[in-house]
Amino acid sequence: MADDTTYAIIEESGGQRKVTQGESIYIDLYEGGEAKQGDTITIDKVLVVGAAGGDAKIGTPYVDGASVTLEISEPVVKGDKVYIHKFRTKSTYQRKTGHRQRYTKVNVSSING
Repeated sequence: MADDTTYAIIEESGGQRKVTQGESIYIDLYEGGEAKQGDTITIDKVLVVGAAGGDAKIGTPYVDGASVTLEISEPVVKGDKVYIHKFRTKSTYQRKTGHRQRYTKVNVSSING
């Protein structure tokens, strides 16, 4: 049974991420959380496009004419809380702060290229 899953490696927020069609992923907060559900995002910074078990197009640095279309499913999603604890030995210095990163949940609707 052959798997014809198309995948792409995109550059998003300074990092690289492998995506497949129909997958749901979290990206950094888009448009400050003001985006609406159902809006589309087109990413042109595609590094590799390929199919499972097949040939892949590798860009230098990007594949010409390739793009990935994302559809926003949830504009604002909060991540897990991360605690930062500062402590100095032999003094009474202790600080505890927390942070929750905000993301946008998107579905990969199409991979072109």
